[in-house]
Amino acid sequence: MPSPVTSLLNTHQQLTHSEMMKVESHVQRKAADWIVNTLMIEGHDVAFKYKRKKHYKSLTGQRVNLTYYAASENVAGFTIEVMNVVRIKRS
Repeated sequence: MPSPVTSLLNTHQQLTHSEMMKVESHVQRKAADWIVNTLMIEGHDVAFKYKRKKHYKSLTGQRVNLTYYAASENVAGFTIEVMNVVRIKRS
């Protein structure tokens, strides 16, 4: 039986999976009914974002496995690249 990550990657070709990534910072903020989580990963200049219904303990300094896809957002007239996280798990 394939792992959940393998089945996700086979189903959605645009997804990327990375393991043992170190979290430099983790910020949580409320947006409507959701808590938006933003991670900055060591060695990357792009934000990794995901939503949850509840606050989560801080992941700063932790190693995580991420499954994500690239996207872009328009902020104050500038287009910035972000990574939308589909699956996150502490290593």
